[in-house]
This record gives sequence, C-alpha cells and structure tokens, in this order.
Amino acid sequence: MRNVNQAGESSDDKLVGADRVLAVLAELARCPDGIGLDEMARAMSSAKPTVHRALAALRRAGFAGQDGYGRYVLGDEFLRLAFTHHEARPDHVRVMPILRALCDRYGETVHYATLDGRSVVYRSKLDPSTGAVRLTSVVGGRNPAHCTAVGKMLLADALRDEQTVRAWVGDRPLETPTDRSLGTVEDLHAELVRVRERGYSVEDQENEPGVNCLAVPAYLTSPAVPSGAISISGLAYRTPVRKLVDDLPAIRAIITGETVTP
Repeated sequence: MRNVNQAGESSDDKLVGADRVLAVLAELARCPDGIGLDEMARAMSSAKPTVHRALAALRRAGFAGQDGYGRYVLGDEFLRLAFTHHEARPDHVRVMPILRALCDRYGETVHYATLDGRSVVYRSKLDPSTGAVRLTSVVGGRNPAHCTAVGKMLLADALRDEQTVRAWVGDRPLETPTDRSLGTVEDLHAELVRVRERGYSVEDQENEPGVNCLAVPAYLTSPAVPSGAISISGLAYRTPVRKLVDDLPAIRAIITGETVTP
C-alpha cells in the first residue's frame, strides 16, 4: 500500500524528488561556469517548475547559488563540506581501492609511500593472497629514497637540478644497499632527469637483491603536486621491469579510476 500525504504525494514520489535533487546537484558540478534554468531543465529532461524546486532546495541548503548573470552554480557550503571531507580523509583510506586493484591484477606487493627527508615512509602496503614476496617494507617503515622506485619518483619532482640534488645529499654519502644502488650525486641527478622525462621510475634490484619495482606519482590531495607514489614490487624473475613498463597504460588507468581492459 502506498503512503499518501495531504498534498497527494506518495513516498515513492518523494524518493524520486530526492533523486532529482541529487541529479541536479551532479549536473551543477559538471558546469563550473554556471547553467541557466532552461539548460538545466533540458539536461534533466524535466519541466522547469520541477527543476526550479530542486534548485530552490539546494539553495536553501547552501549547496547551490546564482552568479551575477542568474546562472546556477555550486554553492559555497557544498564546496566547503566537500573540501573539508577530502582533506580530512586519510591518504591510506583513499589509496586502498587502487592498491587492491593493482594487487589483484599483477599478483604482487603494492605500496603507497611518501617522502620524508632522505627516506621514503610506507603509508600503505598490500600483499597478494598467495605468492607474496617477503620484502623489508612495512607500513610506517623507511627505506633510502634514492634506492627505491617510489623515492626516485618523488625526488624527481622535488630535486629539479644538480645543485638541489647536491644540497639534498649534503656531506653524508649515499647508502648503497646493493651493488646496483646509486652512489653518487651525478648518477642520482641523471636518474632523476630520466624519471621526469618518462613520468615513472623503476628500481632494478637497487634496494633488495632479486626484487624490482615500478612507481608512478599519486595525486591524492592536489592535481599538480604528488602526495606520494604508488609502486608494484615483485621478484625480478617473475615480474620483470619490462613487463610492468609495457603495462603502464593499464597501471595509470587504475590509478585515475578509468576502465581497464583485462
């Protein structure tokens, strides 16, 4: 039995109305320059009075407003709530669905890490359900930035010329955990130039023998400045770097939320 109120509206009608308000809100988000009532009605395939009521509800909540030309835009209150939520949400929570998708696709350990001085700090780590490699990385743990793919990815953004690389290294020698590790300012600078040119970084047994890695930047808090880097690590014989590089379009698509072909 349908519940009908005094105005003759059923509970089903109210639900449709709520859905319509949300649809109008979503359309506003797609129109940063604003949208007129007529355009909105066409976009919603709804009558203007119906769309106007939805916009009025959004305006009362502060979720919509009007510019000087009478066009509707997202309201300041909606933007405030959205940005507050986005900034308060921990990186590791936001990045976990990405790590899970990468882990499922490649069956290898994946990380999200940030830069802290001369080290990278692992904020998130996910191992496959079977066949996981025991790596030295742990959540909250550190490794030398110049020896890891995630570290080189972030250093490439932070150290733009040889002078800044030299200042970052300072008087302390670079650690060389393996015989493939970068040990000089010149070598590190040349590698960071390559990373910037390619848009990704690789680690070929530079931090742990027998383990290689590919990393790409992650933009979780800003579209311009990487918040950290995401990497896929695996045994060199099982997942060679070339295999990961060849699949780079799929890796980037997963990180940006695009549809990936299996």
